Amino acid sequence: MTEQATEAPKPHPRAPRATAPQSVTVERLTGAQSLIRSLEAVGADTVFGIPGGAILPAYDPMMDSTKVRHVLVRHEQGAGHAASGYALATGKVGVCMATSGPGATNLVTPIADAHMDSVPLVAITGQVASPAIGTDAFQEADICGITLPITKHNFLVTDPAEIPRTIAQAFHLAATGRPGPVLVDISKDALQAQTSFTWPPTHDLPGYRPVSRPHAKQIREAARLLGESRRPVLYVGGGVVKANASAELKELAELAGVPVTATLMALGALPDDHPLHLGMPGMHGSVTAVTALQKSDLIIALGARFDDRVTGKIDSFAPYAKVVHADIDPAEIGKNRTADVPIVGDVKDVLRELTAVLREERTAGRAADFGAWRELLDRWRTTYPLGYDLPEDGSLSPQQVIQRIGELAPENTVYTAGVGQHQMWAAHYLRFTRPGTWLNSGGLGTMGYAVPAAVGAKAGRPDATVWAIDGDGCFQMTNQELVTAALNGLPVKVAIINNGALGMVRQWQTLFYNQRYSNTTLHSGPDDVAPDLKGTRVPDFVKLAEAMGCVGLRCEDPADLDSVIEKANSVNDRPVVVDFIVHEDAMVWPMVAAGTSNDDIMAARGVRPDFGDLDD
Repeated sequence: MTEQATEAPKPHPRAPRATAPQSVTVERLTGAQSLIRSLEAVGADTVFGIPGGAILPAYDPMMDSTKVRHVLVRHEQGAGHAASGYALATGKVGVCMATSGPGATNLVTPIADAHMDSVPLVAITGQVASPAIGTDAFQEADICGITLPITKHNFLVTDPAEIPRTIAQAFHLAATGRPGPVLVDISKDALQAQTSFTWPPTHDLPGYRPVSRPHAKQIREAARLLGESRRPVLYVGGGVVKANASAELKELAELAGVPVTATLMALGALPDDHPLHLGMPGMHGSVTAVTALQKSDLIIALGARFDDRVTGKIDSFAPYAKVVHADIDPAEIGKNRTADVPIVGDVKDVLRELTAVLREERTAGRAADFGAWRELLDRWRTTYPLGYDLPEDGSLSPQQVIQRIGELAPENTVYTAGVGQHQMWAAHYLRFTRPGTWLNSGGLGTMGYAVPAAVGAKAGRPDATVWAIDGDGCFQMTNQELVTAALNGLPVKVAIINNGALGMVRQWQTLFYNQRYSNTTLHSGPDDVAPDLKGTRVPDFVKLAEAMGCVGLRCEDPADLDSVIEKANSVNDRPVVVDFIVHEDAMVWPMVAAGTSNDDIMAARGVRPDFGDLDD
């Protein structure tokens, strides 16, 4: 039975657009059918998940959907990271689904990851039947309570009539304002019950009013401070990428002649080869980027949050600088560093309006000249470039491996990375020329992110080449998702930077723990255990890849590096895993030791940059 009404509410300008007609449609369906119909209506085309008892009613109508593709993963953590990879690669809301109890709790890590990195994600979980909630029923977990601190919002739905409105609101919340994860927990009896499906629903979010347009007075004050400065820096965070504001960033930087430093989450926001791009700031940032912030007299922070990995010891960060801080989330402004000019608004609008004011100033002959500042930065960049030494024993350099992957990859390749040394080397030695091509876990630092995120990115952008740059430690956490990739026709490519250890932890043990390598060696156990495995590779990643339906390759000799990478690039009908055996003692430089000032940056081991202030 279907009834027709006449008028639908106007959607938020940045919310996902419903595919349903503008008249209100009312049908009699089960709650599960209502859920799938709602996902179709908000434009969700891919769901990553695993069925289980409490969510099983939703899987039956999903089988009949011609609009929603389900990708069966091997672990719920993989579902969450794949949904994040899909969201970051496409700009859409990622969707993952799991059952109650352990299914839901296995989503906690990717939800927390998405929360830290502002990824638009909707996680749908089944819950035990509503009469059993609170009784410690089989596979019951209070997932709303568990995820309350790591979601933008979450919902517990026990009334099937609330499903369409809840799904619409969840997608609206995830995609608008500062993006983030939203969890929808639906009781099993709500999925099984009959209900009236109504679309489009009305929004009921009276307290949710994200500010998009910045205040004109604050924009003019920012322009005034820029005009008075001599050493300004644009400190660009992941919010610029989320706001699709790369073109606006480039226009402002070029108009004003202000150098740019882009965080780990913002790589690609300004092309790496742009003359104004100083590189990445922070603990393992370039010497020029880190020092530019330290010596600046004005920092214009755009969609960035002054996190500890960028600032180092916060009370010594950029001591001479005034701060203009623009962010769509007012809670971020002043949280870690006081802002002289706070600007709340969408960074795309901030950039447009600031550019317009600066253009007026230039027309009136009041444009500032930062040529001397740029010349100084160029001297620093020439004196302290990024670089690495090749191993004396002739083995593979991990930096060289990653650099050649980037140089030989097809145009517009999407890269994902795990967490650790390989992540930092990838940030330094891959070349990023556009946004949305670099996906990694920044805020939470989640090992095991790369492979499932690559699966999600490939599902969202099937025509793009997707390389996952992973460590042998990270890879062993979520490599089972290669089965997902193989069986779902998602031919991702995985580079294992195999140094036989938890590399970044080993680096810290080398530098700060007198080379006492406690529990960081991965390729062998204690000396008195499993003697028959000594001298062998455990696991053998090539055999493991082949067992999961992938092509397995290994490279140990630098002379074979290009041919192996080119072979991996030539395989497009199944996933490829390349085991690159690299030198175990390679380190990530530059480096600011944790808890120290950015003034103490080391360009290499034992090499402190000299800016003429070493005696200060």
